[in-house]
Amino acid sequence: MIESSDEAPRRSSREMGRRRSEAPFFLVMGGISSSFIFLIVLLLAADMRFTSVGEFKAALLKPEIQAAFRLTILSCTVAALLSIWVATPLGYLLARYRFPGRLLIDTIVDIPIVLPPLVLGLSLLILFHQPVGGFVLDQWLRDRLGFQVTFSWPAVVLAQFSVACAFAVRTMRVTFDQINPRSEDVARTLGCTRGQAFMQVALPQAWRGMIAATTIAWARALGEFGPILVFAGATRMRTEVLSTTVFLELSIGNLDAAVAVSLLMVAMAVVVLVVLRLLGTGLTS
Repeated sequence: MIESSDEAPRRSSREMGRRRSEAPFFLVMGGISSSFIFLIVLLLAADMRFTSVGEFKAALLKPEIQAAFRLTILSCTVAALLSIWVATPLGYLLARYRFPGRLLIDTIVDIPIVLPPLVLGLSLLILFHQPVGGFVLDQWLRDRLGFQVTFSWPAVVLAQFSVACAFAVRTMRVTFDQINPRSEDVARTLGCTRGQAFMQVALPQAWRGMIAATTIAWARALGEFGPILVFAGATRMRTEVLSTTVFLELSIGNLDAAVAVSLLMVAMAVVVLVVLRLLGTGLTS
C-alpha cells in the first residue's frame, strides 16, 4: 500500500502529540518516585561527607572492629547456609502440595518477618532460660555438650538464622512456584520416586533461586540487630558484630567509628545486591 505524500507528516504529528500528552504522567510519576531515591542518595552522601578516608581506615584498624568484622562474616555465612538448608525443602512443600495445616505453617513462617526484632530476641532468651520439661535448655546444653548458647557466638548465629530463614523460605517458594512441575511428573512416570524427582529434576532447575535465597539470607543476617543485642549481647571481642558495633560506638560518643562501620556495612550490602542483580532471577526480599 502506497502512502500519500501528506500521510507521513500527519502520523509524525500524531506521535509528537501523544508524547506531549504523556509527558505530565511521567513527570508526576518520576517526581514521586525520585523522592525516595533522592533521600537514599542524600543519606549516603551525608555519611561519606562526615568522615574522611584517614578516619575510615583508622576506625577499621581497631582490633575490636576487626574482630566484629570476622564474626559478622562467619555468623552471616553459617546463618545463610542453615537458612537455605531449611528453606529448600520447606519452600518446595509449600509450593507443590496442599496438606492439612499448610495455611498455619505458611503464617508461622512469616512471623519472624513481622515480629518486632526485640520481641524475637526476648522470645529466644526466654526459650533458653525458661524451665521446659524439668530442665533449662541453656544449662542442659552447657552440662551435656560443654558450650553455652546465650551471650556467646552461637546465640548470634541463632538470632540471625531466626529472621534470615523466613526470607529464604519465601524466596524458595517463589522459585519452585515458577518451575513447571510437569518435568517432575514425567520423571515419576519413568520410575523415579518423589525424592529422586526432587533431587534430580526440581533441584537442578532451582539453582538460581537457591543462590538468591542464600544471598538474601546473608544480607538479612548482616543487618540484624535487635535479637542479637537481647539474646547474644554486645560483648566486645566475643559477641560483637558490625551492627552492634555501631550501637557501641554511638553509646560512647565515638561518632567517627560508628559512621565508618556504617559505610562498611553499606559497601557489603551493595556487593550483595549486585550479586542478586547479576543472577537475573528477579527474586527480591
